[in-house]
Amino acid sequence: MAPPGSSARRRQRRVLLAGIALLLAALVLAVVLASALRRGREAAGPPLLQWQDKGTTRNLREIVLGRCYSYTTERFPELGDKDCLKIWESLKDAFIYKNPCNATTEDYQPLMELASHPIPCNKSLFWSKTSDLVHRYTKSTHSFLTLEDTLLGYMFDRVSWCGDPSAPGINYESCPKRSECESNPGSVFWRTASKMFAEAACGVVQVMLNGSIEAGAFRSSSIFGSIEIFNLNPDKVSEIQIWLMHDIGGPQSESCSGHSIKRLKSILEERNFKITCEDNYR
Repeated sequence: MAPPGSSARRRQRRVLLAGIALLLAALVLAVVLASALRRGREAAGPPLLQWQDKGTTRNLREIVLGRCYSYTTERFPELGDKDCLKIWESLKDAFIYKNPCNATTEDYQPLMELASHPIPCNKSLFWSKTSDLVHRYTKSTHSFLTLEDTLLGYMFDRVSWCGDPSAPGINYESCPKRSECESNPGSVFWRTASKMFAEAACGVVQVMLNGSIEAGAFRSSSIFGSIEIFNLNPDKVSEIQIWLMHDIGGPQSESCSGHSIKRLKSILEERNFKITCEDNYR
């Protein structure tokens, strides 16, 4: 027969052991949770930089690859040897995990080399402030190529992208406007691509400008006025034809004898180009 009170002592020990076990379990759980929270904070890193323009286009990879495959298999099958996946990777390498205000021409050189292709002579068409008209024209006639009709321009037209030093390395929330920093990924890309497009031009070159703009059809600050005209090669380009277009029902602010066209002609003549100009080319 057990001594009096032994049963009560055993119950007390069991209760004490159960309490200790619960306490240890709670301590282990607290340590695990604290560790998980710490790892979560480390993984999250600092917040993404905030900018004023729209962020990286969602599904950018799928859009770029889809356009690349479409261009090289349906539109220009002679470019079927282009490696679309490498082209995408070279774009990603140009901006991912980088401060979007520090983009450089060198960042995009691998992309330019992978996606470039010859432009036939007499087919290059430049433009400024005539985007809708010029692209309707090239789409309907198939007679000329704008930058946006090349593989580079076709893949990246009307999409945006920028990186961020913090994970995941791509900012889908916002990207910098040009007014925030000129060396942003989009601006640097288009300046680099425009320079390459101009350098490739040969034979007779066309330029479509907007004669309904009050400030003048030719602007020195535009991509055409600041980059493309200075990278046309006089040894390769035999003539530059200016098409001065006016908006339907809009003002005819400038003709081929207007002040900004005279300035453009002067710049081109100094570089030894032959120039013609036609109002409302048909």
